[in-house]
Amino acid sequence: MIRGSLDRLNPILMTALSSALALIPLALSGDLPGNEIQSPMAKVILGGLLTSTFLNGFIIPIVYLMMHKKPAITGGHDNE
Repeated sequence: MIRGSLDRLNPILMTALSSALALIPLALSGDLPGNEIQSPMAKVILGGLLTSTFLNGFIIPIVYLMMHKKPAITGGHDNE
């Protein structure tokens, strides 16, 4: 589980980082004429990139581990 998450981490981070770096100038230039629509859209896309990267990197593996826990093995003694 950990190995699979680490294998996926590098491509996910590279994709999100390249997209975010391209959108940062557009998100910060919201006060310029003609960017009234583009700047809020870039901010929403950046928020989605951050959220999805966080979910894919941390939350989904944790939830997967919680859902697929192996039951505890007892010592073979029945407590009556």
